[in-house]
Amino acid sequence: MKKLDYYEICFSKMKYLNYSENTIKCYLHYIEQFLKNFNNLSRLNSLDFQNYINNYNFKSISQQNQIINSLRFLYKYGLEKKYDKVNFERPRREKKLPIVIDKDFLLDKISKIKNKKHKAIISLAYSVGLRVSEVINLKITDIDSKRMVINIKQTKGNKDRIVPLSNNILLILREYFKEYHPIEYLFNGINNQQYSATSCNSIVKKYLNEKCHFHLLRHSAFTNLVDSGVDISIIQKLAGHSNIKTTSLYLHLSTAKLQNLPLAI
Repeated sequence: MKKLDYYEICFSKMKYLNYSENTIKCYLHYIEQFLKNFNNLSRLNSLDFQNYINNYNFKSISQQNQIINSLRFLYKYGLEKKYDKVNFERPRREKKLPIVIDKDFLLDKISKIKNKKHKAIISLAYSVGLRVSEVINLKITDIDSKRMVINIKQTKGNKDRIVPLSNNILLILREYFKEYHPIEYLFNGINNQQYSATSCNSIVKKYLNEKCHFHLLRHSAFTNLVDSGVDISIIQKLAGHSNIKTTSLYLHLSTAKLQNLPLAI
């Protein structure tokens, strides 16, 4: 069997199983990396998989999980073999609390952004805690100014959800729209229809801090909502979490909750 055959089998199976575009792209990337190491793919065996995993220099636990998931998929659907001969066990994620950006600091920084596209992207993401993939995949038609909602479609886990659109964000988007005139996608790139995730991360570093990344806007948004007394079940719906245990992370990050504890001394 040729590399392309394995590639197409895995691609078709992921499409059939309704995997998200990001997951498909990630899995195929690591599958392709793996297959490049072998000349005779017809003789691929469990030892090849095990040696590859054992000798791979993983950069993080997250990457390790992605690679193992990708190879396990190839092993099961490409080679049509059971897992028992390869250790596809994934490491547990490190339980580190994410950093949260101070609300006043964020609002002050956002208010000083002159570039209307950059201001719109950061403001929108922070307002309802959007993931970077959700921001760049937004289409103009997803902004419903009559109902004052934003339609988030086919996000992580292939779920749709609706989040509120505030008057302030609507005004920021209208100012941006007048200057940039986007086509189809709400945020167009210079040479592409969609703005890129890399560019989104770059503007966060530019306007907030070099050590910040885009996902901190999401963590900060939900933590600040907890600080403001918003019920955790409402935040769960905003975030699009299937399990409220995931949303409960923001209870741990809330300084307001800590400040209200009846300490003994």
